[in-house]
Amino acid sequence: MNLLIKRKITGLALLLPASIFLQSCSSSDGNKDVRTAPVNNPASISDFPVKIGAPYDVNGTKYVPQDVANYDEVGYASYYGEELAGRPTANGEIFNPNYISAAHKTLPLPSYVEVTSLETGRTILVRINDRGPFANDRLIDLSQGAARQLGITSAGVAGVRVRKVNPPEQEKAVLRQGAQITQRLDTPESLLRILRDNLNKLPKPVPVKRASVAPAPAAAPAGANGTARNNVAGAPYARPSAQNNKPASQNRQGRFVVENGKGQPSQPAPASAATQASSGYVVQIGSFSSRSRAEALARKTGAKTMVDSSGKLYRVRFGPYSSEAEAQGKLESIRQQGYSGAKLYRE
Repeated sequence: MNLLIKRKITGLALLLPASIFLQSCSSSDGNKDVRTAPVNNPASISDFPVKIGAPYDVNGTKYVPQDVANYDEVGYASYYGEELAGRPTANGEIFNPNYISAAHKTLPLPSYVEVTSLETGRTILVRINDRGPFANDRLIDLSQGAARQLGITSAGVAGVRVRKVNPPEQEKAVLRQGAQITQRLDTPESLLRILRDNLNKLPKPVPVKRASVAPAPAAAPAGANGTARNNVAGAPYARPSAQNNKPASQNRQGRFVVENGKGQPSQPAPASAATQASSGYVVQIGSFSSRSRAEALARKTGAKTMVDSSGKLYRVRFGPYSSEAEAQGKLESIRQQGYSGAKLYRE
């Protein structure tokens, strides 16, 4: 009898941990609880392989990615947020505006940089996983989370120092998981004065306006720098300055788009805009039912937003080009940047 009791107790002891484990993996209704799951799965985010990528062209400007070990520059930072949430970044991760990340035109993906606000001296560690901004008066595009930690969200555009670093693996792991690293020691005022003098030699950034939009749905994963990519995948663009004197109603109507690296006013296009573009060849990289999302991609790539005759479909296009050969060259160039779904049309 004693032997039988001992066997039953042993069996219960073996079953109990398995039961507890299964309960911990499920919610009360038996389904996995994903309500608090992040956009990215941290386990799937890796720093390897590091991607540099081939030279690429955006609207006539050539960019040459390279690994500069002692990279240390001053310039202007903008930021981007909810309007591109869920879209793939240039290295194939999913953009989460609350992560401490950034976009840069040429540094390897990923890279780690210390970004210093030249206004306050505050310095934070940021992980670069995307390309941009292609408004050439800006050095770096920060995620909304990084801009918030740096304290520049109210300014929209701010002078910064960007310095490439190789932090400890523990800090890298924290950023890959979407959390932030405790800010570095503030930069001494004596050094800030030198950095500000260097910043003052640069052209002032052009204010760029945009209206806030709803988060975009997740798109197919994108490759980095020449690999397959969804042709309507979002990517970072120059965050506009929050400093303006126009009323909110005018802000929604009179946005700015970035073309050739400059902010230009853009009023809502008439229904016949597509037919007014003049005859020739165009290269299309995406089409959207949302004007805001079309403009986001256009700002990132330097393309133009055109609306079809129905006034309900917004196309992101380059051109028109007078010759098919010229348009074909642009098509090949934009596909090399990762827009494998780009197409050539004759208008």
